Amino acid sequence: MARTSPIFLMGLLVIWSALAEAEYMIYKDAAKPLSSRIKDLMSRMTLEEKIGQMTQIERNVASAKVMKDYFIGSVLSGGGSVPSKQASAEAWINMVNEFQKGALSTRLGIPMIYGIDAVHGHNNVYNATIFPHNVGLGATRDPELVKRIGAATALEVRATGIPYVFAPCIAVCRDPRWGRCYESYSEDHKLVQAMTEIVPGLQGDIPANSSKGVPFVAGKTKVAACAKHYVGDGGTTDGINENNTQLSRQGLLNTHMPAYYNSISKGVSTIMVSYSSWNGVKMHANRDMITGFLKNILRFRGFVISDWEGINRITSPPHANYSYSIQAGISAGIDMIMVPNNYKEFIDGLTSHVKNKVIPMSRIDDAVKRILQVKFVMGLFENPLADRSLVNEIGSQEHRELAREAVRKSLVLLKNGESADKPLLPLPKKASKILVAGSHAHNLGYQCGGWTIEWQGLSGNNLTRGTTILTAIENTVDPSTEVVYKENPDADFVKSNNFSYAIVVVGEPPYAETFGDSLNLTISEPGPNTIQNVCGSVKCVTVIISGRPVVIQPYVSSMDALVAAWLPGTEGQGVADVLFGDHGFTGKLPRTWFRTVDQLPMNVGDRHYDALFPFGFGLTTYPTKNI
Repeated sequence: MARTSPIFLMGLLVIWSALAEAEYMIYKDAAKPLSSRIKDLMSRMTLEEKIGQMTQIERNVASAKVMKDYFIGSVLSGGGSVPSKQASAEAWINMVNEFQKGALSTRLGIPMIYGIDAVHGHNNVYNATIFPHNVGLGATRDPELVKRIGAATALEVRATGIPYVFAPCIAVCRDPRWGRCYESYSEDHKLVQAMTEIVPGLQGDIPANSSKGVPFVAGKTKVAACAKHYVGDGGTTDGINENNTQLSRQGLLNTHMPAYYNSISKGVSTIMVSYSSWNGVKMHANRDMITGFLKNILRFRGFVISDWEGINRITSPPHANYSYSIQAGISAGIDMIMVPNNYKEFIDGLTSHVKNKVIPMSRIDDAVKRILQVKFVMGLFENPLADRSLVNEIGSQEHRELAREAVRKSLVLLKNGESADKPLLPLPKKASKILVAGSHAHNLGYQCGGWTIEWQGLSGNNLTRGTTILTAIENTVDPSTEVVYKENPDADFVKSNNFSYAIVVVGEPPYAETFGDSLNLTISEPGPNTIQNVCGSVKCVTVIISGRPVVIQPYVSSMDALVAAWLPGTEGQGVADVLFGDHGFTGKLPRTWFRTVDQLPMNVGDRHYDALFPFGFGLTTYPTKNI
């Protein structure tokens, strides 16, 4: 019988030990401390794999092969970027899982993180619940409501297999001429700070013993949040989007920074940098504010992400010197770059900078450590694929009821009769004949505003499922009440029809970002004409659908009642609930309502404050037993 040599046995032992070592990787062991897992994984990563983690690409250039070949760390949907028109939750899940499988097939199997703008509900997705935009939520003065909205949004986003949202926007809009003003809860930083309760709504409540600044996501029904846009985006000159905020350091810290303190203390996972500049320095290139203040002083431990093509815009014109833009953005402290399309150019450029020692390896390691920390905290390594059991959360009845409650609480009653003892509201449900008029009365797209299905929003009633204000009125009045709808009636029509009263619904068309910048802030035509024709001929309540205060001074005297309804979203029934007295008006202005645009910018506390309706104004009504 042949004898086995000791050398051979020793060789087998070495091979067996090596195989055992290969099978056991600390970073894959959920029982190990987070720091050990991150350290172990980073020790195994090549420069190529690290730079891949720092790269976020758009879904339309992504594929399983691209994920694998370039070690891509993140994918996003831009506004309106969907797998297919009216895609189901399952279609979203299949797409996200396909990209994820590509990421998992890499040597180290690091999962990618998929991000999407869910700024008032899961707003890119057909049939999702669309909540009021932030300006309306600011009017509710109800942080607990906003937290519940965050939790509902997280469920609907997870229902499509997505674990990361680019929300909340915690801008402090100081000039309503800014096209993103409706994304801001208020002109007052204290109100914006209160509304950061949406962060634990989205992510879950941080554990009691959690260190400040450490990201936190509480499992598979929650999402990683993103506080944006750091910092000063709401303070640009004349409200021009992406422009320059001229302000002292103290002014910036006192007005635009406080909500970041709250968000960080609540465990926000990521922070997005603003396109705007501060005193002439682009925020995307501002090392002092990103590395110096955010990371070193505030001790934020999540990752910092750029905005869409944000580093491109460091130069003027954008992309004029991309190599410099990469250097400036990464050196400033941005960890993940929303490229989003030309990822090869970004990867090659950053790789070259590291190899040529223009950007130190320590900066790359800082970025990757932060990105991995968020991915580990989220449980992505343990549960990288979508949970299909949540698909029925999209547009659920419970979430629509929550949105309807938010609409009710967001409405601000600015005028109610010529005197307090002769109010028009609440309206009687029983009347012989009533008129509903205006461009916004039966237009779900107008009601939802920008960032709804498409980036700029849409007009019409077939964009998604919801209830228009007209339909809500028809659902609410007594069956014997005749409801006549005419979008823009002339005065003769109104006078000759013997209406008991009229409801006029007018406002702004949908817009997003720069497309919403406006120097005149007027109600869109034929809105003013409709107000004059109707309110000059019959008792009327005017409902304004807008992302901000608009010019109404010339028309207020002709209205019997006036309601600011902001951008209420899909649940128009909430408007009728309050108009007809099933619930009372409780909303308070989150923004100053100016008299003329010549006064702007004008905010509460200013020396020459002369508002048409001041910050915090809002008349109250009480529910009635309406018959």
